[in-house]
Amino acid sequence: MKKWMLSISVVALFLSGCVQQKSSSEEEVVQEDASSQEETSIVPSNRLSGENYRMILPYQPSEARGVITNQVANRVDIDEMEEGLRRLSMDSYSPEDYYFQEGQYFDSNRVYNWIDELNPEVNLGSDEETFRENPRYLSHVLEQNYLTQTEDGNVNLEGISIGLAMKSVYQFQTDTGEPYQYEDISESAMMEQATEIAQDIVNDIRENDEELSDVPIMIGIYREEEQASPVPGNFVAKTNVDGGSSSIDGWEDVEEENILFPSDEGQEKYYDDQELVTSFGNEIRDFFPNYVGMVGEGFYIDEELQKLRIDVPIEFYGKGEVIGFTQYVYGLIEDMFPNYYDIEVNITSSQKTESLLYRNAGEDEIQVHIYD
Repeated sequence: MKKWMLSISVVALFLSGCVQQKSSSEEEVVQEDASSQEETSIVPSNRLSGENYRMILPYQPSEARGVITNQVANRVDIDEMEEGLRRLSMDSYSPEDYYFQEGQYFDSNRVYNWIDELNPEVNLGSDEETFRENPRYLSHVLEQNYLTQTEDGNVNLEGISIGLAMKSVYQFQTDTGEPYQYEDISESAMMEQATEIAQDIVNDIRENDEELSDVPIMIGIYREEEQASPVPGNFVAKTNVDGGSSSIDGWEDVEEENILFPSDEGQEKYYDDQELVTSFGNEIRDFFPNYVGMVGEGFYIDEELQKLRIDVPIEFYGKGEVIGFTQYVYGLIEDMFPNYYDIEVNITSSQKTESLLYRNAGEDEIQVHIYD
């Protein structure tokens, strides 16, 4: 899509995005795949940022590609689980030393077998009470691989991360033809089941995957949100299993949250942030009659805001109106929001995304994209 560059007063708004640093070379490496065959791959010499892993090219999709979209109902949960597992993995596999690759060892059949075998078995035709007492806790098993390069130019698998997607709400339907019914799952009950499931998966890997017998495994427990939630769930716990070990010795709490603004939860937990987002919406409403409301999402680690995303839907009647509104929002961001967290504002119409404004934490300049 074409991009337009704006100038507001004396402030130049340069169009820039996640642009990779200029690379002077690419490095060839020899990789042994899951079937023990060697092939030559390329590793880009630079990363997009210090918070991203370098990835081996050509990019190899997961052996279980597509399973997650069949198992996890909410699109926002899918994205957050994949991103969040990489984020958790940084504590175990530093982006300075490790390369990222989608999971290459557990194919679709293996993942579906785990899901079927590790969930309670409920026969078709069971009554409502049986369904409620035996919820399917596990939705998906996500694998990620982390590799390092040796002096002779080979890359070897040095770590695996496994994310377990666990339900917070169990949806079921009896054979009576009644609508779907729901059973809430407490976090404590979920963690009890997740511990058993994680242990069974580790035992299976150590017993049946000889090439993985000495590979460390990081496991993260992801608690899904309900299917219709506009914001995703989050990881709640993680643990590391040493290479050669099958023992899960407990869990470390992961203090992450995704909070909807405005919401009762936002009001209760993060009152000041909710008030700021609400004031932002009020400023827009006062000046643009076509404003129809907005949705904010705050991502928190240890109760500290890391990223604020706001989606603003507006009905536009011309490109000039889009430009004028984007200029106005630019000024609001500059005046209202501090720069100690990432902020992203997406301005949309009923047809498409019209413009994007964002600023990374610690920076002063707001980046702007207007799409044609």
